[in-house]
Amino acid sequence: MPDALKVLVDNLLAQHLLTQDEAGVFFQVSAHETNTNTDAAQPISYTPKNVLVTGGAGFIGSHFIRFMLATHPKVMIINFDKLTYAGNLDNIRDVAAQYPDRYTFIQGDIADAPTVGKLLATYPVDTIVNFAAETHVDRSILDAGDFMRTDVLGTRVLLEAVRTHKVARMVQVSTDEVYGSIPEDAFTESSPLAPNSPYAASKAGGDLLARAYHMTYKVPVVITRCSNNYGPFQHPEKLIPLFTTNLLEGKKAPLYGDGLHVRDWLFVGDHCRALNVILTRGVTGEVYNIGGGEQKTNLEITEHILTTLHLDVSRIMQVQDREGHDRRYAIDCTKLRGLGWMPLYRFADALTKTIHWYADNMWWWKKIKNPAFQAYYAQQYDKRSPI
Repeated sequence: MPDALKVLVDNLLAQHLLTQDEAGVFFQVSAHETNTNTDAAQPISYTPKNVLVTGGAGFIGSHFIRFMLATHPKVMIINFDKLTYAGNLDNIRDVAAQYPDRYTFIQGDIADAPTVGKLLATYPVDTIVNFAAETHVDRSILDAGDFMRTDVLGTRVLLEAVRTHKVARMVQVSTDEVYGSIPEDAFTESSPLAPNSPYAASKAGGDLLARAYHMTYKVPVVITRCSNNYGPFQHPEKLIPLFTTNLLEGKKAPLYGDGLHVRDWLFVGDHCRALNVILTRGVTGEVYNIGGGEQKTNLEITEHILTTLHLDVSRIMQVQDREGHDRRYAIDCTKLRGLGWMPLYRFADALTKTIHWYADNMWWWKKIKNPAFQAYYAQQYDKRSPI
């Protein structure tokens, strides 16, 4: 096993996110997925060298940085993050020490065009993977301004920088929420965009800009649309960490409406693997859906958390539903599977291990649930009558 990949697998084992048997499968699949030069049938074979990861102090971005450094032994990573409330240097606190010659952190805003331009003029960036975004639907309903600035204008700044500085490849990381709700079947990449929240609309705006820049200027961008992610280091405003940490604190889990809203769930490690495959093999100008194939109601997720923590349903507090709450998401990932990717993590096991991670790492989330977080929580949930 290559040293870098062994480090990644050992870390996953230490976090109890892989068993020994799963580790062998993970290595075999990851070794195949990170080899970009042996399969002549692949649409392309691209090897990133100097990668600018925007939003790399966030949940998915931080996992992606770890994955790339572990599986691409020669890659250089620049982590460019504004460090908003959702950006957390604790997510990557050991990366600089582990990879001192291959990792750089720079604080900055993707909507700040002069700073982005200066960065690309200073570093030989050949690849941009854009995770930087405002992502929480509830916050977008309270105030959509930051979402428009980062998710739309910030994406435009990056696309213009790719065009100006001749960056070889960009991945625009987006969401299945741009498609809206679907009562049955599943969205494909050719499905029309019909966002139903300010957050989803802002991501759709970024996606459409990416498409337009590719069509107009031949900017080499690929768009990905993932389903709901879960895993360690996810901000506790999101459903799984919010409910888990609330329950660990002796509070209740505030479940919207009847709890029967359906989401497809994707473990963050599988998402990172998919992004690597798309980065190295995907076709520019294309869109790729990334889903875990695990459709669950919010009530099912809540019950799994309760069972894992040895609690009963009396700890659920059903509250008035969220405005514009999409009923069901589902995406078809046939196109991505054609590149050789499939999810590795079993949902029930990975979710249980994720819950245990939050229980074992209270130091990480307790300081996030600070007075500012509590003020947001009160604004979001105290106004909703229990049902």
